[in-house]
Formats: sequence, C-alpha cells, structure tokens
Amino acid sequence: MSVPVTWALAEDLGEARRTGAAPATGFDWPHAVRIAAAMGGRLPTSAEWEWMAGGGHRRYPWGDDEPGYDGPLRANLRGLGLGGPSPVGSFPDGATPDGVLDVAGNVWEWTATAVPGGRVVRGGSYRSISLYARCAYVNEVPAGLVSPGIGVRVVSDA
Repeated sequence: MSVPVTWALAEDLGEARRTGAAPATGFDWPHAVRIAAAMGGRLPTSAEWEWMAGGGHRRYPWGDDEPGYDGPLRANLRGLGLGGPSPVGSFPDGATPDGVLDVAGNVWEWTATAVPGGRVVRGGSYRSISLYARCAYVNEVPAGLVSPGIGVRVVSDA
C-alpha cells in the first residue's frame, strides 16, 4: 500500500487545517512520522520510494517520456500544473504501471532516510523542474523544515 495523505485523511487524524483531496502539507519530519503511524503505516525509505517510483527501470514513474511539455500532462510541475498543490489523482497519465498516483510532482514526500543534517524528500513539487521529478533524483532538507511543498506518503508492510 502506498497512499499520499490528503487533507481529508488528515482530518480524520485531527489535523483539520484544511479539507479536501489536496495533499496534506506543512508538517516537519517528526510530525510526518506521527501521521504515518496514526494511519497504521510508516514513511518509506528513500530506496523503497525509488523502487515504487520505478527507479532503475524508468526515468519517470510513468516511463521515459517527459512529463507533458509535448504530450499528455503527467505531473503537477513548474509550468505544467496549477502553480500550487492539486487534488491527489489529478494527473492519471502520470501513474506508475502499477497505478500508483502522484509519485512525481505536486508535493515532495518525506522519507524515513536520514542524511547528515536532515532527511531525504523525493518526487518534486508543483514548483519543481522536471529533473526533480525523476525516479532517481534525491533531495535533502532539514528534518524541521515545514513547507507547503512537502507532504506525506504512507506505506504499509501488510
């Protein structure tokens, strides 16, 4: 299971800042860990996230084609989307072959992987260029960072 946390899901956890299908953002890493646990899961490691996205097999989660500059719109990225977070599932052409949505663009996603001075985030955001949405791209940020461009994806071992 791999689920981007929306405000509707977060509301069920008492995180009622907003409502709806947009990704829940504005949580530092420790808070993201608590949200994942409250949902019965955890944050993926960076390696798990890359495997889920298709790293090593595809340039982007959907394949090797660019995200939409010359074809189907596949991700909410700089110059392609809304200029802010979009509802989860708004870019079905960007799904992985397994049907996992919103892996590239929309909001970065916290991972469980630590680096000196912070944590790894993956996937790019609505402000990112397409390079940042590639499966193999890794970004590091301070664990205490709170950003409207970083959300939470929950995975489960069950």
